[in-house]
Amino acid sequence: MRKYAILLLLCSSLSFSQNCDYSLSGKVKDLHDGSVLSPAIISIKNDGVKVSTDTNGTYFLSNLCKGKTYRIEVVHPECNSRFFTVKISGDTRKDFKLEHHLEELNEVILTGKAYAIQSKTIAETKVSSDVLDRFSSSSIAAALNSISGVSSIGKGNGILKPLINGLHSSRVVIMNNGVRMQDQEWGAEHAPNIDINSIGRLSLVKNTAALEYGGDALGGIIIAEGLKVPLKDSIYGKTTTGFASNGRGGVLSTQLTKSTEKGWFTSLQASIKQFGDFESPGYILSNTGILERNASFRLGLNKINFGMEAYYSFYSNNIGILRPSHLLTAADQIRGQNSDIPLIINDFTYQINAPNQNISHHLARLKGFVNLTGLGKLQMQYDFQKNHRLEFDVRRGDDRDKASVDLELKTHTIKIDLKSVINDELGLKSGLMTAYQNNYANPFTGVRRLIPDYDKYNIGAYVIADYQPKEDWYLEAGLRHDFTYMDAFKFYKTAFWESRNYGTLYPEIVVEELTNQVLANPIIRFHNTSASFGIRHSFKKNQLYFNYALSSRAPNPSELFSEGLHHSGARIELGDLSFTSETGNKFSLTLEQKSKNFSYSIHPYIHLISNFTLIEPIEIEQTIRGSFQVWEYRQTEAELIGLDVDASMQLYPNLSFKHQFSLIKGYDKVSNKPLISMPPVSTKNELVFHNPKWNNFKMSLQSEYVFKQNEYPNNNFEVYIPQTETMETVDVSSTPEAYHLINFNTNVDLKFSEKYNLNIGFGVANVLNNSYRDYLNLLRFYADDLGRNFLLNLKINY
Repeated sequence: MRKYAILLLLCSSLSFSQNCDYSLSGKVKDLHDGSVLSPAIISIKNDGVKVSTDTNGTYFLSNLCKGKTYRIEVVHPECNSRFFTVKISGDTRKDFKLEHHLEELNEVILTGKAYAIQSKTIAETKVSSDVLDRFSSSSIAAALNSISGVSSIGKGNGILKPLINGLHSSRVVIMNNGVRMQDQEWGAEHAPNIDINSIGRLSLVKNTAALEYGGDALGGIIIAEGLKVPLKDSIYGKTTTGFASNGRGGVLSTQLTKSTEKGWFTSLQASIKQFGDFESPGYILSNTGILERNASFRLGLNKINFGMEAYYSFYSNNIGILRPSHLLTAADQIRGQNSDIPLIINDFTYQINAPNQNISHHLARLKGFVNLTGLGKLQMQYDFQKNHRLEFDVRRGDDRDKASVDLELKTHTIKIDLKSVINDELGLKSGLMTAYQNNYANPFTGVRRLIPDYDKYNIGAYVIADYQPKEDWYLEAGLRHDFTYMDAFKFYKTAFWESRNYGTLYPEIVVEELTNQVLANPIIRFHNTSASFGIRHSFKKNQLYFNYALSSRAPNPSELFSEGLHHSGARIELGDLSFTSETGNKFSLTLEQKSKNFSYSIHPYIHLISNFTLIEPIEIEQTIRGSFQVWEYRQTEAELIGLDVDASMQLYPNLSFKHQFSLIKGYDKVSNKPLISMPPVSTKNELVFHNPKWNNFKMSLQSEYVFKQNEYPNNNFEVYIPQTETMETVDVSSTPEAYHLINFNTNVDLKFSEKYNLNIGFGVANVLNNSYRDYLNLLRFYADDLGRNFLLNLKINY
């Protein structure tokens, strides 16, 4: 008995010497975007201990022994379970990350949750599925207008492109299903070649810090993607149809997806859109019809450790351009600008005549990924794009049906990206990109080519590191370098060649001197370095983002080589071979809070851009084809200062209020004048009634007020009018008056069964049918903007 008591005492001493009062805690997160996963079950293998995460994805395990290694299993209903090994050295914190596969077509999918931006120091804004449905008859630019700080620039209703914090075109990168769009995006008259009905998720990064997409996105990054496909045996789809009174047309789109439990999936999508002439409150906007036809296809395999996907899309769009915007004489242009109504008003028609754009775009992509043990996730991608752009001017005789501009752009791109997790605090992402682009300008149009044939080569590499020293702090830094090589062949008019002193500056590029032309072979090289540094701090219900970005953009071919008539713009454009790369330094802050009853986001920024390239009017030139305004590119030092504000408040259980405010000021620091085409101050206020119990009924009334732009450069010039033998001033500078629009929207869901439901949406744009002109609409000199528009959208999910 004495020996037994001594042995029992020794065992007790040993048990007391092992301290088992420690804990293991942390969060269960999505491997892609870091969002929390709840509910998840965390269990200790062979011990029978199980805990569940709370609504914030947090778990807590207690009574763990110091120095002991535990095998932890983490299970989530929408993920494949995983095992982790954790050694307890004290109170230990560890976050578990799972590959998230959506098992149900639930509201998470329908609200457009995106996995594209993986940075934790960049504030990203997503466009809701309601907004995408509402603009199914319109364009991606119109949908993005729902975000503060974003407006549209273009020609009328059919040609719109996003303008982000005052910047557009080559300064805005558009990613379409993982592919950077290459579609002659250099002009404000060139709309993105993307079908909005093929998009499942649409998001915007106003900052320039997502270096994996390129270092030249001074304006921001737009990411359009399809929905994530669930890992289950399923077949589902949707059919959308929309009708609009203004333009008397609509859209029909359908999509069908088949997925399997083994990871295979395929998806088909097609749409057609047609509108006739649009109308202002007082008259028809002649020759503004649209005919758009699109299709896309996806096929892939998605596993936890590897996957692959093939994607193809075709986009075709025929867009009419307001007929009275193309006037032949200087006197007509002055008369058209001074008239309250367009000089040409025809009866309504669906026929699209010259002037018009006819564009087709093919996009094909192959990508794959593999998770390499000890190295990370390796992703490889090849994509090909073919963009064919035809611009038709008002021509007579044998050339009446011949395009004035005929450009074919082919782009091949190869990308390799590696994402590694060094440890729980440190992550690393790096990548390499190489691209080849060929532009062919058809010489048989009978018109002098605006931009020449060229071959363009790009090589880029980047590295981004993110570090989380504490739960509420994230730091990120990145570096990227791009090399651009351009080899062009261009015929210059001798008079233009000599006026720019090119013969003295670039004698080595002369190939041949003809009677009134010079054939030149410019070979241009650009080295562009970009960098970013960002911090995110979480405190209470708030998130504070700070970001500094150094962005660098090589001049595009239009800025370098333009020397001729741009027919869709009805103007002569002149570039300059001496241009150097733009360099932007952007400092931005974002303070945001998201809670049930009150949310807000405040985003001030300052953007300093060296060698900022802009285009502005300088004179009118008389040609054998008529009189055209001359717009010339030049470089200067620019400063952009702005503020975007978003706020929402829950007034009552079913009633909420939303507010948006955007302000930007842009200045030419060399001439001490305002920059051209800066968006005016604007504000939106919206009351939203939403009752989920009434078949998810939602109704909103929105007030949009756009102030008059009081800061603009004076680019007016005088022109001689032979008919009156007088000099007249051509006003290309004055801005239109402020305007106020009221918009109404409502929608409701009707559920027929567990698998079938119908969403009915009805809206009225410009309820009061106000006449107004938008400063950023290049047609504002000749006609008012759109009048009242009744919209009906029907979407069947099945």
